Amino acid sequence: MTHLPDPAIDGPGFGTISLASCLAETATRHPDRRALIFMGTTTTYGELWAQTRAYAGALRARGIGRGSRVALIVPNVPDFARVFYAVISLGAIAVPIHLLFKAEEIEYVLRDAGADLVVVAAPMLGEAAPAAAAAGVPLVTVLLPNDPGMPDLPRLEAEASVAEPIERHVAVHPTDAATILYTSGTTGFPKGAVGSHLAAVEQVHCSLIDSFDLRADDVVFGGLPLFHAFGQMAVMNMAFRVGAAIILLPKFDPQQALDLLLEYEATAFTAVPTMFVGMIEAASHTDRRPPLRFAVSGGAALPVAVLEAFKATFGADVHEGYGLTETAPTVSSNTLHEPIRPGTVGRSLWGVDVAIADPEVEGRIELLAEPGALGEVVVRGHNLFKGYLGRPEASEAAVVDGWFRTGDLGTLVDGVITIVDRKKDMIVRNGYNVYPSEVEAVLARHPKVAISAVFGLADDVHGQEVHAAVIAKEGQDLDADELVAFAKERIAAYKYPRVVHVVDQLPIGASGKVLKRTLVEQFTAVRG
Repeated sequence: MTHLPDPAIDGPGFGTISLASCLAETATRHPDRRALIFMGTTTTYGELWAQTRAYAGALRARGIGRGSRVALIVPNVPDFARVFYAVISLGAIAVPIHLLFKAEEIEYVLRDAGADLVVVAAPMLGEAAPAAAAAGVPLVTVLLPNDPGMPDLPRLEAEASVAEPIERHVAVHPTDAATILYTSGTTGFPKGAVGSHLAAVEQVHCSLIDSFDLRADDVVFGGLPLFHAFGQMAVMNMAFRVGAAIILLPKFDPQQALDLLLEYEATAFTAVPTMFVGMIEAASHTDRRPPLRFAVSGGAALPVAVLEAFKATFGADVHEGYGLTETAPTVSSNTLHEPIRPGTVGRSLWGVDVAIADPEVEGRIELLAEPGALGEVVVRGHNLFKGYLGRPEASEAAVVDGWFRTGDLGTLVDGVITIVDRKKDMIVRNGYNVYPSEVEAVLARHPKVAISAVFGLADDVHGQEVHAAVIAKEGQDLDADELVAFAKERIAAYKYPRVVHVVDQLPIGASGKVLKRTLVEQFTAVRG
């Protein structure tokens, strides 16, 4: 039988959902619970939602509404939550920008995202203000002191004080865009991964039900950058959903973090591996310990030795997980409900299907049926992004036959995932992705550089360190320190190469490509 089109079957339906509910409903039900702890001041959920509604009213007065794109460059302070949720509450799209980006990088993101407004914390104005001006994007500040010597820029706090607060958050379709999070690509240019309200809310609920027993009386460490998908989801959104308290720390310092964990009796520690290393070192100077119930690691591989040392030091199990910006971000985790399997990233979230595919097959997905076979990790489920903004070809290359190709190599045995290596040459430093082509593009701008190859070497502190092998132009003398400084001025601090090797030649394969694995082996051996 042939059926005529019917909106009740073929249409989007009338259901709505919003990530803003994580804050709004908790504030309504439990207004007196602690939401944020920052520099000795506590903000309750009722206070935070009232402030957020006022910010939303000010943004609405500026013309921000459903579908608008609002960039924010704000550190881990209460204003991040206020601005982020104010944007989401209006049905607009939040575009958090990396705090370490330089002006050129910020300008690129503002243009690429089609930002209608950028909200900038005062400490970030040095890079952000010229970027916004160059991109032609209106700028409004937060945290700007009201002093005569300060720039004459609009202040969101002042506008919020006279604006009419919104009454409730805007209802949006489940697949409407909530965020655009920028992730570097193999071309060297960041791509905007568009995430939906459904993916975000389901990520929160599935994690809370099946992975982490986060409770209303928990106190969560908030040192992960909130502009990053990991910090947004595993700290802010999850804590807000259950009504837990978050200790905000703008810049991670192990001793300061330990002091805060002790002072506020933190029960949950969510961090990247380098933070675990720092906490173990800080704890070696005191016998005092916070009452941690559990810890969560992500962003990069956690060495088993560090996992074991943290457990021995703090008495808390570390549950390692795996994810990507395009997967909202968690794909899998070692849950609180099963024994931890060190060296693995656990089982996939409920509703998230993970398989192993032949990494050499392009244009289609060919799954490997043999248990334990090494191949490319592919993912499908409610957590997938909507696609890369303005890059349909990249989206089609990333999602093939309904599966997202992660670019990571791994195995799957009895439902447990182990990440073995990376298909691409991506470097992960301090949990942040560094793509060699982006760094190479910067080095190529130096007048004395003929060619460079950027690669990562294993590092006990940072996970991986960024190295560059560089050949000078004929007749030119290259100074390694000069190149480091050159790159440092032009790209974010986590990207620039800390070590530059000036070489006479690079290893070249039959296809003409630089053999970066050979460089890794060569300089690992040299380092000993």
